[in-house]
Amino acid sequence: MRIYLTVIDDTPEAQIALRFAARRAVKTGGGVEILALIPPQEFIAFGGVQATIEDDQRRHAEGLVQRAAGTLLEESGLRPSLTVRSGDGPKVIRELIAANPQIAALVLGAAASGAPGELVGHFAADVGSLSVPLMIVPGGLDREAIDRLS
Repeated sequence: MRIYLTVIDDTPEAQIALRFAARRAVKTGGGVEILALIPPQEFIAFGGVQATIEDDQRRHAEGLVQRAAGTLLEESGLRPSLTVRSGDGPKVIRELIAANPQIAALVLGAAASGAPGELVGHFAADVGSLSVPLMIVPGGLDREAIDRLS
């Protein structure tokens, strides 16, 4: 099955990329994998404080993927795979792609204005080394435009 990997966070462009990925998956008989990234933390001398911060970030990331999965199921009927990982975003994404030969594309949303976003910038600059196509969805698209284009 063709899987579209998308990264979810609190940005509007992540929601746009998710909608695009879901619509492509429905039209191609594929699926969606939703990834929430937990950035690596700076070392904090007080272990309890660091553990609390990391726990809060994990809960937030898990909530993001759960809400995204609910939206996806409600709007498209798809049951996505959910992944929450800690670490450097580009490295985690490359590892997921390498580990799952069913991943057919990486779908990212670019910010509607200004810099496109850290992951978009990273992968756009190094797209030749990816083993799957990179789909960048413009963050300024509305739902109707996404539906029309996907």
